Amino acid sequence: MNEKYATLSSKLLLILKGLLMGGANKVPGVSGGTVAFVAGFYEDFIYSLQKFNKTALKLFINLRFKSLYRYVNGGFLLLIVTGMLISYFSVSKILDYLLHAHELYVWATFFGMILGSIYYINQSFKDWNKFTISALLLGVTVGLALSFLPPAQENDNLIFVFLCGIIGVLGMTLPGVSGSFILILLGNYVLLLVDSVNALFDTLKYIFQGEFALAFADAGRVHLLQVLAVFALGSVAGMISLSHVFAYILKRWHQITIAGIIGFITGSLLMVWPWKKPIYKTVGAHLLDAKGNPIVINYTRYFPDFSNGENSIAILFIVLGISVLLFLSYYEKNKH
Repeated sequence: MNEKYATLSSKLLLILKGLLMGGANKVPGVSGGTVAFVAGFYEDFIYSLQKFNKTALKLFINLRFKSLYRYVNGGFLLLIVTGMLISYFSVSKILDYLLHAHELYVWATFFGMILGSIYYINQSFKDWNKFTISALLLGVTVGLALSFLPPAQENDNLIFVFLCGIIGVLGMTLPGVSGSFILILLGNYVLLLVDSVNALFDTLKYIFQGEFALAFADAGRVHLLQVLAVFALGSVAGMISLSHVFAYILKRWHQITIAGIIGFITGSLLMVWPWKKPIYKTVGAHLLDAKGNPIVINYTRYFPDFSNGENSIAILFIVLGISVLLFLSYYEKNKH
């Protein structure tokens, strides 16, 4: 493992970062890649994933697992993945609750964190020229354009689910691009990040309780487990393949890429603007999906009335988000 992650405190911190990255991936409009970038392990993450190549395959075939573990920086990846898995069964459920109970404050906090990340990244980036400025503007344009795309309908076809895994993993490999928001656009956010994960949680609960017959008795839950497995395979395939692309781009056009990332993150601000109302698909009345929920096709964003106490409190949560992000960034920068 990289020496800077060798101490116990560094390992625990890396698990925490993985937990934050996993939680961020669950929230539409927030990029887990942004967390990785600002927390200082994005390039380590991409270059570790890039190690899954022909050499790694040969080591695996020859059963040289210790060499394979060292080659792919397995200790680092294991800690990140551990944090992400903890997140999916803890932080993600907490976020689900908070998004229903205190939606405005959750969006305000994440909006503040993204503002803080833009400030932090921009402070350390000084190489502005016509190429990096063009990359910045392109990133902003693409980020804004994604915010206005209408979502598609839910589709549990396993081939489409596999493609969702490949595309949705962009949120981890490319800062500023929200994988969960992309899944909303593809129509499968609830299916893949809520229903399927909850199905796995319920199945594991039955297994740990010794109720093996009940664990796989429900045909609908078994289908959701199949969907989740295919989605996970697609995500792994996408993560490994895209990491090779981004590692190459980072090596060849590092400064231009960083400028584009700043643009992506800036453009993503509109996705997490706290003050918005859903636009439902209607034909006389709201159309419902298979689960009886109104179908959201986009959002109307508005400027808040600060005479409303709730909106004033939301500003405090934006400040909180900025403060948390800058504290984490400062700690990462000065811990050595």
